[in-house]
Amino acid sequence: MKKIILGCLGATLLLSSCVSQKKYADLEAKQQQTQELLSSASDKLNKCLEDTARLQLLEDQNAYLKANNQELINNLGNLTTLTSKGADNLERSLESLKEKDLTIRKLNNAVTRRDSVNLALVQSLKGVLGNLDDEDIEINVEKGVVFVSISDKLLFNTGSYVVSNKAKSVLEKVAKVVNNKPDFEFMVEGHTDERSFAKGDLVDNWDLSVKRATSVVRILQKDFGVDPKRMTAAGRAEFVPVSATEMSKNRRTRIVVLPKIDQFYNMIEEGLKDAAIN
Repeated sequence: MKKIILGCLGATLLLSSCVSQKKYADLEAKQQQTQELLSSASDKLNKCLEDTARLQLLEDQNAYLKANNQELINNLGNLTTLTSKGADNLERSLESLKEKDLTIRKLNNAVTRRDSVNLALVQSLKGVLGNLDDEDIEINVEKGVVFVSISDKLLFNTGSYVVSNKAKSVLEKVAKVVNNKPDFEFMVEGHTDERSFAKGDLVDNWDLSVKRATSVVRILQKDFGVDPKRMTAAGRAEFVPVSATEMSKNRRTRIVVLPKIDQFYNMIEEGLKDAAIN
């Protein structure tokens, strides 16, 4: 009986041991499977984290590129604005240069016409006065103005402001030329040398130079019909000399012939109508 009981206990223990080993093997297999799943999950998690990091980097780069793109768009807009303003400024500058060039050409045209008129006037004066001694009368052009200088000895006696009869024939010829040039005005200037002079009603060289100029103007007006509105009488005394060594050259009466101011502007306006300029 005991043997039977012992045999049963042994079988029971053996069977129990077999069942435990099987469960252990199953548990061990499940643990391995779980470990593999965990490892796989860890790999996937790490990959997700890496992908997330790359995605964040891409998002940052995308935001940076968008910002740069917007800045470029803004700069392009500013550049377009600056280019447009530059083009407008350049166009205005070109127009201004064109206007200045046109003005200069008009003025040059007027000056050329004035010089041509002056040349014709000089030729006329030399034509009627050409038989006189060059030392007594000089005709020249300076800075666009015609000057006729008549020596003191040809017009007046020493210390006198009475025009000599010989000088009246010279003034008659001058009057003939200026009467044929109604577009010109002229000024008669009296000049003396530096020696002080006072005699009778003449106080000094100012008096003498002025009275000589007015004497010439009166003769041109009364004897030869020159319009007094075109004439000016002026005395310069000794203060505008032409020679530092020859005082006789400083004693002179000078007739300054110049176009009327409005006439000169008319020349400019006529230049505006010039087809070559327009």
